[in-house]
Amino acid sequence: MKPLPLNQLDPRIKAVWRLNDAISATLIYVCCVIGFLIAALVDPEAGWAWVVVGLMTLAYVVVMIVCLVVLPPIRYVRWRYEVSEDYLDIARGIVWRKRFVIPFIRVQNTDTRQGPILRLFGLSSVTVATAAGEHAIPGLNSEEAEQLRDRAAELARLAQEDV
Repeated sequence: MKPLPLNQLDPRIKAVWRLNDAISATLIYVCCVIGFLIAALVDPEAGWAWVVVGLMTLAYVVVMIVCLVVLPPIRYVRWRYEVSEDYLDIARGIVWRKRFVIPFIRVQNTDTRQGPILRLFGLSSVTVATAAGEHAIPGLNSEEAEQLRDRAAELARLAQEDV
């Protein structure tokens, strides 16, 4: 089997993942618990509603610990990419590991993306589009992302000229 790609993401991506996961988990928790909380406050005899709120709060705390402490370092170690003259190699995943080898002859376009949280940390993601879909490399330094995007676009252009 081919060795894993050499390049890793910027370490600041762990903080981005933590922030994204915390926001998502909190929004889901609030949406799920609000109805039971209102029921518990409106009907003082609805003790079952407090039990449900307590169980949801316990589940929220467990999810936050897993998403903020356990997963980001493992996810960071497993995320790798490499650009060669002929293809882009991406490896990622914790439980379900995925490996993408994208020949530059198949690349239709490349771009960089930067949402508000990535911008806050000075990071960008590079997206490579083929007819089969898009593949993104998140969490690169913005300058490095622009260089990678330009290099991938140039290698795609050269690969298509050779045909």
